Amino acid sequence: MGISGRLMRICLVYDCLVPQTLGGAERWYRSLAERLAADGHGVTYLTLRQWERGEHPGVPGVDVRAVGPRMALYDAPGHRRVLPPVVFGAGVLWHLLRHGRRYDVVHTCSFPYFSLLAVAAVRPLGRYRVVVDWFEVWSRGYWREYLGRLGDVGWLVQRLCARVPQRAFCFSRLYARRLRAEGLRGEQTLLGGAYDGPVRPSPTESPEPLVVFAGRHIPEKRVPAIVPAIAAARRRVPGIRALILGRGPERDEVIRAVREAGLQDAIDVPGFVETAEVDAAIGRATCMLLPSRREGYGLVVVEAASHGTPSIVVQGEDNAAVELIEEGVNGFVAPSASPADLAEAITRTCAGGRALRDSTAAWFAANAKRLSLERSLEAVLAAYHDDLGDQAGSQPTA
Repeated sequence: MGISGRLMRICLVYDCLVPQTLGGAERWYRSLAERLAADGHGVTYLTLRQWERGEHPGVPGVDVRAVGPRMALYDAPGHRRVLPPVVFGAGVLWHLLRHGRRYDVVHTCSFPYFSLLAVAAVRPLGRYRVVVDWFEVWSRGYWREYLGRLGDVGWLVQRLCARVPQRAFCFSRLYARRLRAEGLRGEQTLLGGAYDGPVRPSPTESPEPLVVFAGRHIPEKRVPAIVPAIAAARRRVPGIRALILGRGPERDEVIRAVREAGLQDAIDVPGFVETAEVDAAIGRATCMLLPSRREGYGLVVVEAASHGTPSIVVQGEDNAAVELIEEGVNGFVAPSASPADLAEAITRTCAGGRALRDSTAAWFAANAKRLSLERSLEAVLAAYHDDLGDQAGSQPTA
């Protein structure tokens, strides 16, 4: 990566690991681990066991250690369960009590917060630097909505974690502002993104009348909203179809909505497919539709733009994906996830035609390096060296 400095011993802490679980944070930590190891640094990855006994998680050059048993992370509605973060935090605490002094840096995700509290508790003994990724910072109101009566507890724990002395990384301006408002103690750096693909846009194809969603079917993604939106859009663009990829606790509801609307011939819900198939679908689509109410970043918007495919996202106080949309250039921001608003955005995307695809590709070409995983990894490693006194590092940019 072109960053000089001595080799370091780095401990990454996250309770999930690609490919056992899939998500933006999982992809970030897997990529971070592999790139640090490839540069010769000693990398340990602490996680919960998500593979069968006797199997090896297989991260090249990385010492992956399970500090807790295999556990279901989500309940039936798709919310994070409370027990696994507590168990994981206890496992991280025990590992660092025994081995903390071997690390120069412990780099953890803020969520689930008990592991961050464990990292902070052992730091006086381990004497390592604490680095924290804040993909999201929830408002007090959202905590109450998510956990009910326990929401205030979750918000207070989050606030406590923000005040742990740390080097903080954020991936959006929205959550960088919220983190400072929570009383962050330490330096803060705004990373550009985590796009790990070619920085030149793929040749844009003539799109099919196709809307694509790719992601987990969980409440905050609002995947069922796609079905009535397509029904409404078909009254304006009769041939428009949808491909809803991924799986999760709301997939059955999506399938039921398709059946009840009589749209089996227009909306396909195949579940999980391989990455190459996802890329091919997005590449030939008229648009990528992300009706989420909450996104910490919105990587799929960048990935879609790499094919010249514009995106539709939804305005919302917790949705950082809107920061990636330049209205009318690489997509549109719908004012709500109502059928009428989403259908209007789909119709505008169809009307944009080739000109909108060309402007999306141009937007990607202008922003790809800034939003790349490579650029973010360079900033992270520079911050490691800065904190350890090896070289002048990056200044906080948020």
